[in-house]
Amino acid sequence: MTERSLAPSRYAANQLERLRILLVEDDEGDAFLVRELLSEADTSFELTVASSLREARERLTGVECVLLDLGLPDAEGIDGLRKLLAVAGSAAVCVLTGRSDEHLGVQAVAEGAQDYLVKGQVDGVLLIRSLRYAVERKRADENARRLREVELLQAESARLERGLLPQPLMQTDEVSVETFYRSGRALGLLGGDFFDVVQIGEDRLHVIVGDVCGHGVDEAALGVELRVAWRALVLAGVPEEQVLPSLEQVLMSERRAREVFATVAAAVIDLPANRATVRLAGHPPPVVLSGGQAHPVNARTGIVLGVRPTPTPATELEFTGHDWSLLMYTDGLIEGHTGAGNERLDVDGLCKLLDEPAAREVSLTGLPPWLVARADQGNGGPLTDDVAMLLISRGGGR
Repeated sequence: MTERSLAPSRYAANQLERLRILLVEDDEGDAFLVRELLSEADTSFELTVASSLREARERLTGVECVLLDLGLPDAEGIDGLRKLLAVAGSAAVCVLTGRSDEHLGVQAVAEGAQDYLVKGQVDGVLLIRSLRYAVERKRADENARRLREVELLQAESARLERGLLPQPLMQTDEVSVETFYRSGRALGLLGGDFFDVVQIGEDRLHVIVGDVCGHGVDEAALGVELRVAWRALVLAGVPEEQVLPSLEQVLMSERRAREVFATVAAAVIDLPANRATVRLAGHPPPVVLSGGQAHPVNARTGIVLGVRPTPTPATELEFTGHDWSLLMYTDGLIEGHTGAGNERLDVDGLCKLLDEPAAREVSLTGLPPWLVARADQGNGGPLTDDVAMLLISRGGGR
């Protein structure tokens, strides 16, 4: 039978990292005894001694643990502990005092000390073990604090980003609008894509989908600026042909670099006339769903915004009947792969998806997320770019 020793095991110096300790103690005899206790533990340590709180402040750099006596010439009791904790940073702080006072120990730990040790009641092994445990508890506390800060920051950013996504500004019940947005930015809700819907008068609906190149924080901020600027221009009654040139001026003045550009698909829907005027600035064409089929709008495409100011051509679109849908989207939806090769979904692939019998069984509300799910599936994983969609429907929608 093998016997196991119940004696406290000693710390092997080659198994644990060197412990850097700062002892704040004004009694030279007590400081000598602490060094002897630490030496008994047969562990690797580096001990620095400070005889006052002022001196301790100067020697905190690189220290992992501080042993604090509560009777110093320039700091006494809990007040001294508070002052040290205020400057200790990531170092663990343990009280080592001659006062065997349970209430004082509870108060010290409540103030932030990692442990409360009484001189004469600890040996070397127990002391070094307490210091190592204190260091690990401090690290765990710091990690938990950082994690909480990150969580709070993410929650705050999420609330802000949700607030920046627009609500369609419309009163008519002649058409319905479904929106979809998914950022390609890790842990972000908002990317460089943007969309908006504004009704003017009783019969005209202005819609826009745009894409700022890139999908980082700067692009997200610029996308919001462009969306807000577009809404302001439309509400101000700026003539249709001047809205995109004005938007381009905002882009060129607010972008962080000259190479930043944006693509835009804008449309003005005349509800009584059942028609729309479509303008594309380097953007993929909208798709019309009507009569059980999907086909892209045969629209002239102008140059992207921000490269060389040029008027964006207008294309007139006549809707057939009063059951139709107009799908406007950003290129993140159609740039995913469709298999093992380099083939992309593209506009034709999008129309084929919409023509599938399974697509006709999906409600208009569920159609945008269904399309993204199918694009993800064909891509072999989530699409990497931002995706924004507007689905404007009249009557049965298709």
